[in-house]
Amino acid sequence: MKKRNFDHSKLPSRHVRVGSEKAPHRSYYYAMGLDEDDIDKPFIGVATCWNESAPCNISLMRQSKSVKEGVSKEGGTPREFTTITVTDGIAMGHQGMKSSLVSREIISDSIEVSMRGHCYDALVGVAGCDKSLPGMMMAMLRLNVPSVFIYGGSILPGSYKGKDVTVVDVFEAVGEFSAGKISEEDLYELECVACPSAGSCGGQFTANTMACVSEAIGLALPYSAGPPAPDESRDKYAFDSGKSVMDLLENNIRPRDIVTRESFINAAVVVAATGGSTNGALHLPAMANEIGIDFDLFDVADIFKSTPYIADLKPGGNYVAKDMHEAGGVPMLLRTLLDEGFINGDCLTVTGKSIAENISEVTFNSAQKVIYPANKPITKTGGVVGLKGNFAPDGAIVKVAGMDNLKFTGPARCFDCEEDAFIAVENKNYNDGDVIVIRYEGPKGGPGMREMLSTTAALYGQGKGDKVALVTDGRFSGGTRGFCIGHVGPEAADGGPIALIKDGDLISIDADAGTIEVDITKEELSKREKQWVKPKTDYNSGTLWKYSRQVGPARYGAVTHPGAKEETHCYADI
Repeated sequence: MKKRNFDHSKLPSRHVRVGSEKAPHRSYYYAMGLDEDDIDKPFIGVATCWNESAPCNISLMRQSKSVKEGVSKEGGTPREFTTITVTDGIAMGHQGMKSSLVSREIISDSIEVSMRGHCYDALVGVAGCDKSLPGMMMAMLRLNVPSVFIYGGSILPGSYKGKDVTVVDVFEAVGEFSAGKISEEDLYELECVACPSAGSCGGQFTANTMACVSEAIGLALPYSAGPPAPDESRDKYAFDSGKSVMDLLENNIRPRDIVTRESFINAAVVVAATGGSTNGALHLPAMANEIGIDFDLFDVADIFKSTPYIADLKPGGNYVAKDMHEAGGVPMLLRTLLDEGFINGDCLTVTGKSIAENISEVTFNSAQKVIYPANKPITKTGGVVGLKGNFAPDGAIVKVAGMDNLKFTGPARCFDCEEDAFIAVENKNYNDGDVIVIRYEGPKGGPGMREMLSTTAALYGQGKGDKVALVTDGRFSGGTRGFCIGHVGPEAADGGPIALIKDGDLISIDADAGTIEVDITKEELSKREKQWVKPKTDYNSGTLWKYSRQVGPARYGAVTHPGAKEETHCYADI
């Protein structure tokens, strides 16, 4: 171990370990088996989302152990703590999904509270599920102590009848079963093999999208987003993350030194280039809020417009995260994007080097089929598109990766919650050409902005993925495919146009032009607005009530606090 130099007079941990008046505090550390040498070192928080809620999280304890070994080897004293996750695959399609986006705030808030309460000097965050990735990175940006993010890794693909499958295939199989296309025995056989290991959902759904973001935005080590959860190389990346945070602490390199507006642009480029989850357009503005940068849905959408779609990943494409890692991973994706001028290579990363320096020796592998050269893309524009119009003055978003038809016009079929829409779809109580509208599912109205994968997957399973469109003020899973528009704002609970439309109103969507319009005059909309009465909710106490009172619009990331613009102090400087 090399000799490191830390200015202990400026470390937050001095408040719990330095000076005679801290003897009571130190006695607690002796009780946990630390000795005087341990207490004389910087305290490094190792936050994990380990739990037994889902396969996304069950490998995180193993990886956090490696992080702690890396911290210890480089002169720090690791202090591990855990936080929650809500796993969308299990929460999907019922009231549990109202807790999903709320969990992002609880994760970031709980990490902040634990770090503040115990005065830790730096942070390594280990996360594996959709909301835990942005939640962990939000906490890093908020606290601004030296930090490294490490993804827990994706699940291995399942194999069914000779084809790679993911959990989304199971969701879609439910629709196939309801349409009489497959037997109950087929459905059972698929559900038993779709998820064969620990790890997050394998396609370019939200977890893998945000894992790619962690590298692109500079908070994670190169290649660390790629290896599947069971791969033992993850333990080496975790160990190196522990070592790296000590370098950052010694050199006082903080998250806000690394993450800038240019970094967010790089991150948005990677979301679009990989055909990533529409949730990226929710989480990037929320992360930007933590450091006081204006970066909303429209900023993200503008970047998407000029970004080529180059990674052939599920659900719109053919491959999963494991395949992308084996093809060359995020560094090779960044290499071709940098070569063609789509990203800024000068942005700093947790290695202490720039993105360009990190990938200086990376060459593009033309023999692989997963990542296309940026000058020969799958399509010239990104896999995700922003929309705006009189139906959604504050914007909306759609994933177009893998879609052939980018225009749709049809009559509205309105539902005031997802359950009613799912029942209609399950019973085939809709027509080809309909625009199914699910409202009062926004951040406030849900509350919690539920994802609609159960409904969209059922439609796709029935063979109607290109026959109908679905529009909501809620969200879509990263696994959703088809003409599905989410994040419509203002949301219905705020009296937005989505609350005012009626069955039969003609809705026109044009993902080429970036528009979503309803064929109603301003006068008629104004008349309906005066007649509108906000529905009552069943969520009048507890966490969901608090969330509905605090949460802001999806356009700005559905955040629950003012962010760095209102800061008068930064935790790292206490």
